[in-house]
Amino acid sequence: MLSTILTKSFSKDTALLILRVITGTVLIHHGFEKLANIENFADAFVRPLHLPFPIFLSYVAAFSEIGGSWLLILGLATRFGALAIVGTISVAIYHALVTSGFNIFLLELLLLYFASATSIALTGPGDFSIDEVIIRVLRSESDNEDIQETIKTKTNSGKSISQEESTNKGGIFQFLQANLLSDTSN
Repeated sequence: MLSTILTKSFSKDTALLILRVITGTVLIHHGFEKLANIENFADAFVRPLHLPFPIFLSYVAAFSEIGGSWLLILGLATRFGALAIVGTISVAIYHALVTSGFNIFLLELLLLYFASATSIALTGPGDFSIDEVIIRVLRSESDNEDIQETIKTKTNSGKSISQEESTNKGGIFQFLQANLLSDTSN
């Protein structure tokens, strides 16, 4: 039991869970603050950057923070949620630099959000996430299909499936597993 708790994988996955949940929880209120007075946010933060469609971009910022935070908390499409947060925080960092220069008191929280979301986007959600559950289900279904296809092929022609045929299987599920859901190299 103790060796299970102290293993590298368990520690890493627990750390990612804590990072995901706390980052999402403390960041979600920023999105709701934007929605509470979208005109004020657009006047204070979007228009000074001379970006087009300030109201629309304000809604995009608010919903990317709210949606991205929920995706982080749940561990569902985690990398997509983290990238949404990275995009919004990048614009916020740019705004802080343009309007106030290098003011560490304005930048420190933004940089922590940026570092947290970037770390999650690069490492994936860990084992304690809905993404990992989806991957395990897809992996078990894929393994079952491969076994059934191999048995069927061996009984019909006495040959096994070629390597090319097995790599072409999966379609959208393989793409999601490889690119969006989780780090499957473990």
